Amino acid sequence: MSWERNIVIKSPQEIAALREAGRINARALEAVRQLIHPGVTTAELDAAAEEVIRKHGAIPTFMGVPGSYPYPASICASINEQLVHGIPGKRKLQEGDIISIDCGSTFEGFVGDSAFTMGVGKISSLAQRLIQVTEQALEIGIRQLRAGNRVGDVSAAIQAHVEAAGFYVTREYTGHGVGRQMWEGPQVPNYGIPGRGMVLRQGMCIALEPMVLVGTSQTRVLSDQWAVVSADGSLTAHWEHSVAITDGDPLILTLP
Repeated sequence: MSWERNIVIKSPQEIAALREAGRINARALEAVRQLIHPGVTTAELDAAAEEVIRKHGAIPTFMGVPGSYPYPASICASINEQLVHGIPGKRKLQEGDIISIDCGSTFEGFVGDSAFTMGVGKISSLAQRLIQVTEQALEIGIRQLRAGNRVGDVSAAIQAHVEAAGFYVTREYTGHGVGRQMWEGPQVPNYGIPGRGMVLRQGMCIALEPMVLVGTSQTRVLSDQWAVVSADGSLTAHWEHSVAITDGDPLILTLP
C-alpha cells in the first residue's frame, strides 16, 4: 500500500462517526479488562469483546482480515513476549502474565481501533514499569498530534521516552491512519527524527500505537503466521488510541 496516496481527510461528520465507533470499541475493551484474571482463557476474552461489539450494532473489524489465512477472532490477545496479533484460543492466563488486548469495531462503515496492556494478578516490577512506560509513550505521542507538526515529531517523542527508560520500540510495525478502512495513511512509526516526515493536517485520524520491548527491537512471527514475538523472548507491551487531529487539541476517539 502507498501510505501517502491513502490519506483521507475527514469531515466533522465523519469524525463524529469515528467517535461512535471508538466508544463501542472502548466498551468492548472494558468488558475484556473486567474478565482478565488467572484461569480465564483468551477465547473467553474474545467472546466477551464480540458480544459487546455486536450488541451495539457494530461488527468486529479484525475478524476475517486477510493474511496467510483470514484472521479468526475479534481481538488480538498477546501474552508476555507476544507483541501483537496473538490469536485467542484455549490458553489460560496465569498469575504474573501481562497481556495486551487489541480490538477493532466497525460501526456504520467507520472503524474504532485501540489497545491496552495489563497484568494478570501480581506482576513483576519490570513488567509494571514496561506497561507504564508504554502507556506514557502513547500519551506523549498523542500530544504531538497537532496540525502543522510532522510525523517525525510524533515518532521521535515516542522513541525518546521509551529509550530513556531503557526499552526498545519495534522498527517493523507502526501506527497508521484510520477511517472507513482500518489501515489508511499516513504511516506513523514509533521512531523518527523531529521535523521530518509528512505534515499533519486537520481532519487526519491516526491510530497511534507504541509497541515496546524489554530486550530488543527485533521480532519474529510464530508458526501460526500471525503472532509477533520479541526475538529474544523478552516481555512486550502495546497501547493504542485512535485520535483525530483538530484545529486545537487532539481528540481521542476511542475513549468510553
